[in-house]
Amino acid sequence: MAKNIKYGKVTIVVLITVLIWVWADLAQDDTFTVPNVTISVAKSTDPGLWVSFDEESSVSIENVVLKGPASKIADVERGLRSGSLSFVFFLDPAQEETMTAPGRHSLDVQSFLRKSALIKERALTVESSSPKSIPVNVVKLEKKWLKVRCVDENGITIKNATIDPPRVEMFVLEDWEGENLIADVRPTLTEIAQARTQPIKKTPQIQLAPRQIRKALSTVRIKMPPEENPRSERTITGANLMVALSVNLQGKYRVEVTNHPEVVRPFTIRATPEAEQAYERQPFQMTLYILDGDEKDEGEQKKPVIYNLPEEFVRNDQIMPPTLPVQAKFKLILLPPGEGPPAAGS
Repeated sequence: MAKNIKYGKVTIVVLITVLIWVWADLAQDDTFTVPNVTISVAKSTDPGLWVSFDEESSVSIENVVLKGPASKIADVERGLRSGSLSFVFFLDPAQEETMTAPGRHSLDVQSFLRKSALIKERALTVESSSPKSIPVNVVKLEKKWLKVRCVDENGITIKNATIDPPRVEMFVLEDWEGENLIADVRPTLTEIAQARTQPIKKTPQIQLAPRQIRKALSTVRIKMPPEENPRSERTITGANLMVALSVNLQGKYRVEVTNHPEVVRPFTIRATPEAEQAYERQPFQMTLYILDGDEKDEGEQKKPVIYNLPEEFVRNDQIMPPTLPVQAKFKLILLPPGEGPPAAGS
């Protein structure tokens, strides 16, 4: 007869064993140093206050020493290595007893981090930090009306932009007056092109410090007039043609352009005045490339020339070549041994 198994006792033994292991893990504390911990000002901060770390929106803490159960510390290490965990904390002055008043305050880093959900949820404690405290500046702002200005990505005013409404109300430094009371909208090149067909919405912004941007609570509508094409048709006369012969063919062949007068005769491009002048100043306005393999055809050949347009004006869409490039006709004439120039590298 099989013995009766007392499952209740087995269950209790297993449960006690698990509890012992859990207690042992909790009893075994470990420490871990986290480098470069970031504290940033929370965006929910009162818009009437400018809170910063010496005019910066965030500050880096050199290191923070954490203490807790070994398993929790191991989770933190794995999270940091994999990138799934980042130690970024947000300072909301409204939650700090002494930081709602204007002035310079000192934030106890260890005490601040201990109160954070990121630390509490992991059953960790903050043993120390370097530095122990950081200065926090609180400046009271005043709500004023600002004129809205439209500028491009380089900060140059776009004078023909229509802005509706032309003014917005924003929180600024109390001593801002006159010409300082200007908020900017910065449309991208794509947005500028779009605004030429229909109005776009943008949020005005001001700069309290080099890296301290504040945005308005409302948007404005921007409209641009249709763009005038700055390029116009321009005739190029006296063009010079350069023949670029493959290194492997140099010293073996000479090139005879059989329709040279036709190739360099006046032609029309579309360009701005500046682009046209830059193009004409180049030593060669067009190039005929003779490549390896062209020598296999012993008769007259034909190729389109390449127009040597100034690269910077091409990038800015200020110059365009002729619609149809001229075709250069040429022959490759084999040189008798010893008559040609020395081959490259000899």
